[in-house]
Amino acid sequence: MSTIRTKKRGGVIHQFIVVDPKLCTGCETCESVCSFVHDGEFNPINTRIHRVRIEPVFNIALACQKCEEAPCIRSCPEKALEKDPETGSIIVDDDKCNGCGYCCRACEFGAMTMHVISQKALVCDLCEDMKDEFVEEGGKKEPQCIIVCPKEAITLKNVEQIGEETRIDAVKRLFGDVSEFSSK
Repeated sequence: MSTIRTKKRGGVIHQFIVVDPKLCTGCETCESVCSFVHDGEFNPINTRIHRVRIEPVFNIALACQKCEEAPCIRSCPEKALEKDPETGSIIVDDDKCNGCGYCCRACEFGAMTMHVISQKALVCDLCEDMKDEFVEEGGKKEPQCIIVCPKEAITLKNVEQIGEETRIDAVKRLFGDVSEFSSK
């Protein structure tokens, strides 16, 4: 998978799904492809990314934010959830998960859900657990929602990249178009 693992202050900076609300149209393609590559069927109920529509015109999709002190992990009475130290993804042990849903209630972003048939917890794993028949010939498991998004609204970023973009936006708000300064 094309992830950047950068050491910083003794830890690993993890990447996660980011959706640009200015580009997202709420088409639900990300939800459909997610359920398909994991379960082999188009069923947006069993997705690991969730489109949120706030009427009249705001659309965005949300996936696991890989919280440092993940409330979903702390809330699980069966100890069925753990964090992958390499990717930061939340891993669900289906053998331990009893479908109680405490993790879903604990998730502050609504990113945890329950599979409608198996009643096991679902969370974005950046397509690490996608079915092998959907993996490209090269063997790379990449987030399919990013690949199929028709508006290129979905990206994989780390907090350092988001921070840099936020700083650039802040400078533009404070000083207007910075290209004015570079041409003088």
